[in-house]
Amino acid sequence: MRGNWLHIAAFSVLVLLPAGCVERMLNITSTPSGALVYVSAVEVGRTPVRMPFTWYGDYDVVLRLDGYETLKTHHQVKPPVYEIPPLDLLSELAPWTYHVERSAHFELAKSTEPTDAELVKRAEELRVRELEAVGK
Repeated sequence: MRGNWLHIAAFSVLVLLPAGCVERMLNITSTPSGALVYVSAVEVGRTPVRMPFTWYGDYDVVLRLDGYETLKTHHQVKPPVYEIPPLDLLSELAPWTYHVERSAHFELAKSTEPTDAELVKRAEELRVRELEAVGK
């Protein structure tokens, strides 16, 4: 009887040993390309960029490019059906690797130079705020 349990245990180890996994990749593009990308405060490269990710959900995304407004936004990465609990346990134990690809595209707006009048107005507002702060 004891020998049967050893065979079953050995067989279980051999079956589970080559268990697959899930490779998750997020492709980030922008118009125009070449923007510096930060995902959850970590620099990941310039668009187009491909990065691995571990968790599904909401990510903070920041894109910066000279001559364009800095874009601070969020991107929701949704899981495929087989990655929703409790099915995700089966995908982790499958003897093959799942490849999950998600994409996010962002449009950057050209930055505009302020006019002389706008600069003077901002300077005056700043001067007033500083005088109020000193007077307090």
